[in-house]
Amino acid sequence: MTTILKIGGSLEADPARLRALLAEVADGTHGRCIVVPGGGAFADAVRADQIRDGFDDAEAHRRALDAMSRMAASFCDWEPRLTRSIEPWSDTAAACIWDPAHLRAGHPDIPESWDVTSDSLALWLAARLRADRCALVKSADAALEESPDALARRGLVDAAFPAFAAHYRGRIAIWGPTRRVTLQQRVAA
Repeated sequence: MTTILKIGGSLEADPARLRALLAEVADGTHGRCIVVPGGGAFADAVRADQIRDGFDDAEAHRRALDAMSRMAASFCDWEPRLTRSIEPWSDTAAACIWDPAHLRAGHPDIPESWDVTSDSLALWLAARLRADRCALVKSADAALEESPDALARRGLVDAAFPAFAAHYRGRIAIWGPTRRVTLQQRVAA
């Protein structure tokens, strides 16, 4: 079983939980597991820089990918048994951290805007790898029976998440601080 595990930047505020999750991945608790890092404080800096400097969303998207790359390096520093992978679809490692650097050149399936964050990129990667499960680790819980649309409306996931979810056939889960919820979703036609 392959799991894509998106660990949001908000977990920087909970280092014990973050390190425990990375150790679980390295220990093989979740089977083959590819971690998608959020951008964390680095992505927050990109948002502030965009407001200050006025660059467009495409440039902000590329800088946010750089922020994810920096978090990938940090995750590997915090859990040395994990390695970075730029192309996890050709990597046979049982556990790694995805560095999305190759997406800086753009991809036709991925809009370059703030509507797409590491949440949607995790689903994109899960679909590409035909992963069995895509779990998003969040600092807030999802309600039972909450849909991708409802999660996006309340800001727990990005605006593009429902569209990416519609094209993913595996299980989608939200792992909050107190419960893990598997979403009910419609399968794309």
